[in-house]
Amino acid sequence: MPNWGGGAKCAACEKTVYHAEEIQCNGRSFHKICFICMSCRKGLDSTTVAAHESEIYCKSCYGKKYGPKGYGYGQGAGALSSDPPGQNAHLQAHDSKPSPSATNSNPNKSSQKFGGSDRCPRCSKAVYAAEKVMGAGKPWHKTCFRCALCGKSLESTTVTDKDGELYCKVCYAKNFGPKGFGLGNAAMLEERE
Repeated sequence: MPNWGGGAKCAACEKTVYHAEEIQCNGRSFHKICFICMSCRKGLDSTTVAAHESEIYCKSCYGKKYGPKGYGYGQGAGALSSDPPGQNAHLQAHDSKPSPSATNSNPNKSSQKFGGSDRCPRCSKAVYAAEKVMGAGKPWHKTCFRCALCGKSLESTTVTDKDGELYCKVCYAKNFGPKGFGLGNAAMLEERE
């Protein structure tokens, strides 16, 4: 049957896909309603699709079908084992923990690589990406991103730093700014009288 001015054929239903309803994935065209996971039938978009050859899946189903296999993958907490089940039953849980000398000497690199986080200089707690504000070259919680002297909440336009600590512009000027007559220093005013 001829393709009268239409688009490509849908990879799922093999009917004509017109440009207004076309979604492309792996060089193939789909109707919006046909762009669904082959396993669970959930609707997909460019952020949730995972393709394998001519098949499309949501990321969850793709991981179950084509992801790594073994104990610990998709089954809660655990560790990957390539040995048959029960072969290492004589090993106890504390043997699997790395010794302090075996840990990575650069905590920032390992925390970024494995989903950990940096520490806030103000409260020393973990700072995760959703709550991170950078100041003085360090990550801070949004709630900890305050002037060290007056406690005023800071923004990128109102923050100044000295020796790794954060200050609002007013406190910074009072404590670290220029001193002398006409610059707001009361001690200099008293000396002149």
